Amino acid sequence: MASRPVASGLSEALVAQGPVGPRDAARLLDVPGEGLHDRVVRDLPGLLRRGDLLVFNDTRVIPARLIGTRPEGGKVEALLIRDLGDGRWLAFARPAKRMKPGHKLAFEGLSANIADKRADGSVVLEFDRSGRAFIAALEQTGAVPLPPYIRGGTADVRDRTDYQTLFARRDGSVAAPTAGLHFTPALMAAMADAGIATAGVTLHVGAGTFQPVRVDDTDHHTMHAEWGEVPQATADAIAGARRVVAIGTTSLRLLESVARTGPMRAWSGETDIFITPGFEFRAVDLLLTNFHLPRSTLFMLVAAFAGHERMKAA
Repeated sequence: MASRPVASGLSEALVAQGPVGPRDAARLLDVPGEGLHDRVVRDLPGLLRRGDLLVFNDTRVIPARLIGTRPEGGKVEALLIRDLGDGRWLAFARPAKRMKPGHKLAFEGLSANIADKRADGSVVLEFDRSGRAFIAALEQTGAVPLPPYIRGGTADVRDRTDYQTLFARRDGSVAAPTAGLHFTPALMAAMADAGIATAGVTLHVGAGTFQPVRVDDTDHHTMHAEWGEVPQATADAIAGARRVVAIGTTSLRLLESVARTGPMRAWSGETDIFITPGFEFRAVDLLLTNFHLPRSTLFMLVAAFAGHERMKAA
């Protein structure tokens, strides 16, 4: 597929720089079979049906941006991408040219050795601690890695809570599953009253979610793998649901990854699924998602799900 058809202009003035309050007062564009309708997120219970199932991503954003120093005293910035286990993390670090295997990086309260450097410029950092001790130190040292279109990627203290969903419980993401940010306890109670069920999955969102498609042919675009899990209880709920409503592209990508190889089931592992127009959806009936940047993999996914012309109209 050519990437140019999904490129278009976007005014920076249209990009929100913070959450609306309350969260479920955010504007919602309803795109049914025909037409477009302006609503707000708290209208959702009236747009769905009894027996529908909402599937949320329960990942939690970690403060994955670290500022530190190199042995010779120069500044270094690292963005953690993925937990490799035992205190080892895949990361992007800059200045990239100065990142050499064997070098030691010092951060406030943490230190790491560069264990490896990969062809794509990423590095494997081996920290001086792991598990809960590492996360505790990261909470004190790191910053929330906002996408570049929000205040230039510069986080403040409010983002520690503003950039987490109501469902966040499993540490591991460097970006929020943003569709879930619009839900409140009051909205969830209204969903339950309307007979709409909920279930959770986990997909730890990686830095690749920020990356635009830079090639003209999407067949040449490389997706970074992300770790995910579908619990058995969620697989069972999907099997008994009237319709499956994915809350966000991360939930959709994980469910469709599993469905590619058979019926929905308990699953865990890595996925690098790249959904473009022409994809056959097998798991998800409806999608709640935010607006996405032109020429992004997420816009391509939404165009595949709802149709490119409908998305251009929206």
